[in-house]
Amino acid sequence: MDLFTPAVFGDLKLSNRIVMAPLTRLRSGERGVPGELVAEMYAQRAGLGLLVTEGTYPVEEGQGWVGQPGITTDEQQDAWGRVAEAVHDAGGTIVMQVMHAGRVTHTGVTGSTRTVAPSAVAIDGEVRTPRGKEPYETPHALTLDELEEVREQFVAGAKRAVAAGLDGVEVHGANGYLLHEFLSPAANLRTDLYGGSPEARARFVVETVRAVAEAVGAGRTGLRISPAHNIQDAWEKDADDVAATYAALATGIADLDLAYLSVLHADLGGHLVQDLRRRVGAPLVANNGFAAPSTRELAQQLVADGVADAVAVGRPAIANPDLAERWRVGADENEPDASTFYSDGAKGYTDYPRLAL
Repeated sequence: MDLFTPAVFGDLKLSNRIVMAPLTRLRSGERGVPGELVAEMYAQRAGLGLLVTEGTYPVEEGQGWVGQPGITTDEQQDAWGRVAEAVHDAGGTIVMQVMHAGRVTHTGVTGSTRTVAPSAVAIDGEVRTPRGKEPYETPHALTLDELEEVREQFVAGAKRAVAAGLDGVEVHGANGYLLHEFLSPAANLRTDLYGGSPEARARFVVETVRAVAEAVGAGRTGLRISPAHNIQDAWEKDADDVAATYAALATGIADLDLAYLSVLHADLGGHLVQDLRRRVGAPLVANNGFAAPSTRELAQQLVADGVADAVAVGRPAIANPDLAERWRVGADENEPDASTFYSDGAKGYTDYPRLAL
């Protein structure tokens, strides 16, 4: 198997096996509406086999940052429709990452009266708000009735994404945000059906993925996880507990025939990741983590060795709109400008040069 071999993941058709990882870029303004610049950025990268959008909130309470796009209003849905049209016109495939920030936000960002989480446990640290840096707030522990509402928010966001014309959705269960908080024994201190044992901590994620898959089709649904990533206080430091928790998650969705499973982990070929791949039975999109950007050589090796079915890349995709072609011919790459990752405007967003013809 080669990195440049086309693939079919459920209902998704990939021209190659290079996936643009979900990348927070904060270009969607105060109302969370992606504009022409956002559409241009994604369309520029349509040569990648699959584009996964930046995390997009399905409810205002789940917004993580100012400038993050949403999928809660008709205006946002229509705007995403224009993004999808631009990507499709350029020959690409795009799915929306539906993300609820959980406790990793602030009421100064969301405009709501609370932040929410599995349990009333605050993150140690500060968050950037329009007023400057402020301490993370102690979140409200979601009640059983509220959990049903949150599931429906994910479903509603997924339905809007598909109605807008995107090819599918990726449920965000990674990196310390709401769904990951349920999986983490440090963030989830519940003693009801959704906490305590590994199976109970996995239950809400299983239910959410199943609900989204039922609403838009499992062949249009992916899931992103980051076992033992240990970020944003979603600590998962007991290897046996991690294995049991994620095995319960994988077993709970194994019959769905999802489009793909995306895993961020340092040891992609190790037992944990490969066991989850086997249990879920879906194509594996591999991401080696934030510490080291994915390289052409690593991506080729992961696919050629059968460790993964596709590889998610972040920083190289930011700086190289024609990354697939550069990797195909072995060309040099543009270097990403980190100072523009979370700024406004076209600089460092749509102005990276393509290969000279």
